Amino acid sequence: MEQTSSEFLRALRGHRSQVQWARRLGYKGNPITDWERGDRFPTMEEALRAAALAGVDVIAATARFAPALPLQRTGQQLLLAEWLSALRGSVSLAELAASSGFSRFAVSRWLRGRAKPRVPEFFRLLDAITGRLPEWLAELVEIALVPSLVPRFRAMHAAKQLAFEAPWTEAVLRLLETQPYLALARHEPGFLAESLGVQRAEAERCLERLLDAEIIVRRRHKYAVKGRRSTVDTRGGDRALLNLKRHWTQVAAERLAAPRPGDFFAYNVISVSRADLERVREKLRATFRELRSLVAASEPEEAAALINLQVVTFLPPEPPAPQGA
Repeated sequence: MEQTSSEFLRALRGHRSQVQWARRLGYKGNPITDWERGDRFPTMEEALRAAALAGVDVIAATARFAPALPLQRTGQQLLLAEWLSALRGSVSLAELAASSGFSRFAVSRWLRGRAKPRVPEFFRLLDAITGRLPEWLAELVEIALVPSLVPRFRAMHAAKQLAFEAPWTEAVLRLLETQPYLALARHEPGFLAESLGVQRAEAERCLERLLDAEIIVRRRHKYAVKGRRSTVDTRGGDRALLNLKRHWTQVAAERLAAPRPGDFFAYNVISVSRADLERVREKLRATFRELRSLVAASEPEEAAALINLQVVTFLPPEPPAPQGA
């Protein structure tokens, strides 16, 4: 994260000299050299102030990254602690500390705003919460200017594209990360197919697509995911996303015909006020966000699973607005 931080701070400087940039930020001395060498780092708050002075709309960038959880500000101060806490959801301090490598005391102070994390600390914490640090930085600067993250960024986008084209690849990717697969002495052709409930040919096609996209590699007798685990964010492209949701909903429906131990299915048909129906939707949205944070921080990976959340409304269409005279 120190190298990534130095690259990010260098990207913000752009074509200005270090001295010019230091003066633009209001420093009498020149801390920029230390930042870019990795000798010391500013707080994330100061880095985002620099981003704003470089012409980056930090609020808009963060809104694109997490539309449901926009970053807020009070006056000129960005509420970073509150934003991280919202992203964290219900993940415990112990889990987050374990996945980020920080103490619970340090994580607690950062999330409560009692201390300000420096850039590498913030990056590591955000990555532990979301698994999507490359995507956030790509909203702030050109990702090519942060070369230490380029391989992860490309792999995440390749995985996203594959998830739309061949949905089972996402499940195969998650299974390859689990302890049961890692414990195999060699790749067993039936392991993935039997775990997913698909034909062997389908599982093997997914492996070939993941290999071709360079998301996984063949190491000796098994397959391995390249780099560290990252969340596959499949937002964007309404039609493609609806098709993807339809696929996983059908998978759940087919499993309902022959449930396995550990499967859970529930439903509730209700009548409520429109206001309370919106509250139900928001609770499910919040649950989904918390689940993402929990998954990003979860170690070790011992199982793969599909989680579906739906609200289907039985409402008459809204009457058309009256036409003007």
